[in-house]
Amino acid sequence: MKLRLIAALSCVAALGLSGTATAEAYPVKQKVLTENGLYRMGKLPKSPCEEQPVARDDRAAAKRYIGGVMQCLEATWEQYLSENGVRFEGARLKFVSSGYCDINPKWDSDSVYCHDARAVVFKLGRSWLDDPSDLWLLHNTATIYAHHVQRLVDIVYSVDGQAFYDSQTERAERVRRYNLQAACLSGAFVKSVWPLEGRSSRDWKYLLSIVQGDAPGHRSLYGKTANVRLWVGRGFATGDPGSCNTWTAPAAEVA
Repeated sequence: MKLRLIAALSCVAALGLSGTATAEAYPVKQKVLTENGLYRMGKLPKSPCEEQPVARDDRAAAKRYIGGVMQCLEATWEQYLSENGVRFEGARLKFVSSGYCDINPKWDSDSVYCHDARAVVFKLGRSWLDDPSDLWLLHNTATIYAHHVQRLVDIVYSVDGQAFYDSQTERAERVRRYNLQAACLSGAFVKSVWPLEGRSSRDWKYLLSIVQGDAPGHRSLYGKTANVRLWVGRGFATGDPGSCNTWTAPAAEVA
């Protein structure tokens, strides 16, 4: 069974946040979040992206698959950001077999964006290799890479920090907005390379059916399953990062 949660900020593991999402929305005052230039750049450019073959329990093939997706992500986002005046820096791709950055050592599979190393990091175990035939690895890679994009457009620097919140509940909501935005940017990227050879709308619908949010009783950092699917679907429907402004969204959409 796949672990379907998407990694949050590289520091989230140490936040110590608890509780569940509430219906209260906290005002986001930082214009770099609410009025970022990313929202005015238009749709991502359409481009081809060829999925590499991947087979069950084949870690080497899965690494090649993720590497291919990373090449597509780098090409798309470099063109898009550079043409809109944003200085582009590529992300590194790293595979590990144990703890690194905030990779969870208790999970056999995990992925994070490590800000210090500017790296998309994967730990690939049986839970993610048991059936890699769906779009999960593509979506996961695109979501983690979206945190790199959030870094390039300066969003990440205004998310966490004691100056930005007055309570742990407000802090958790900001992290959810950050993660839901990354999920939406993943959807926009997939739309930019859609249709993929051999894929149909059935594959996309299946992906949406397996993507999940916060598990009951866990820290509320990713959003409810319905909201994760809402934002991934919104990004795919528009193909436009401008539709991924979670920072001005109502509380119900970021719970």
